[in-house]
Amino acid sequence: MTKSGLDKIVSEFPGQLAGKRVGLVCHAASVDAAYRHAVDILANGGKCKLAAIFGPQHGLFGQTQDNMIEWEGGEPHPVYNIPVYSLYGEHRKPTKNMLDGLDVLIFDVQDVGARPYTYVWTLKHCMEACAEAGIPVWVLDRPNPIGRVGIDGPMLSEDFFSFVGGADIPLCHGMTMGEMGALIKKRYVAGCDFNVVLMDGWRRDLLWGDTGLPWILPSPNMPTLDTALVYPGQVLIEATNLSEGRGTTRPFELFGAPFINAGELIFELQKSKLPGCLFREHGFIPTFHKWAGQFCGGVQIHVTDAKTFRPVQTTAAIFSAVIRLYGEQFKFKDPPYEYEYDKMPFDILAGDTSMREALVAGESSAVMRARWERCYGEWRELFGSVAYYGE
Repeated sequence: MTKSGLDKIVSEFPGQLAGKRVGLVCHAASVDAAYRHAVDILANGGKCKLAAIFGPQHGLFGQTQDNMIEWEGGEPHPVYNIPVYSLYGEHRKPTKNMLDGLDVLIFDVQDVGARPYTYVWTLKHCMEACAEAGIPVWVLDRPNPIGRVGIDGPMLSEDFFSFVGGADIPLCHGMTMGEMGALIKKRYVAGCDFNVVLMDGWRRDLLWGDTGLPWILPSPNMPTLDTALVYPGQVLIEATNLSEGRGTTRPFELFGAPFINAGELIFELQKSKLPGCLFREHGFIPTFHKWAGQFCGGVQIHVTDAKTFRPVQTTAAIFSAVIRLYGEQFKFKDPPYEYEYDKMPFDILAGDTSMREALVAGESSAVMRARWERCYGEWRELFGSVAYYGE
């Protein structure tokens, strides 16, 4: 069984943190193997003084549904009367006042292995703020739930950095939160005193179900491991007029629109011979978000082999098929998206303009994948230099 960083400090609390006034960045999924929350563990453990709590996007308790739906702190924690601060509201970077009096900031947030998932960029902002304040950052590492899935998707151009991407990495990157923090320190925030409590018993070829740890929704539309497997590609659907399945019980696995004939689309997709997955017709009526209350001709992705599955290439093939069949009705959305008001939402998610331009030009997903792979050489070297668990 895997021991997360939180489980590790329960059994052996780091001496460097003993007696310190601690700030904790956490959310609903910040639990140990016994389902105990990090707030309760630190507040009741007697090893340190929990002095401030910070929450990322979707709130401390996972309460806010969608992108650009902010929440504000201000009210103290209902049990411990400790200040609670939002890092997805008026501020996305801890302020000097928020950090005042802290000796260390502990970061215990569950990631899902996809660049647009905003939690790692909250970590980057925390590292920047703590470097400025002279406060060490400690990440309690957690599994990348889709570690078995290989690197996939375009790299992010620095010109397209945003709150859904703040490092030149692929869409599906393969790293843990601790490794991402090490990369951020190496490339962007050298002045941060950065530390990681490593996991025991985790390997990169594992999926979440192999770890023995409980799955807690890390965000409202990430209900299962199946969701996480397809998310690195399917998140791109957010930037189009297709439904990504929000407003259903299987977001990102389901996709569709009223103008789609599911059987026709599946027949077209089968020509791509995509590895590790199959497509099944499944119509749906979203209860909220895009096409709410309207029947969508829908398809569900089923991952049959995570090791060979290529989530971003698969979604690229979906877009290609949709454009061929329904090009007059399919649309890329205009800004804003995640506080970017000028660049196209699809481009900041994908990494630059090249994927959208390739889709419009009719380029195949296999050709796109080959181009992405040619850009991975330098990235793999960087990955290897910060990897804690092998490559």
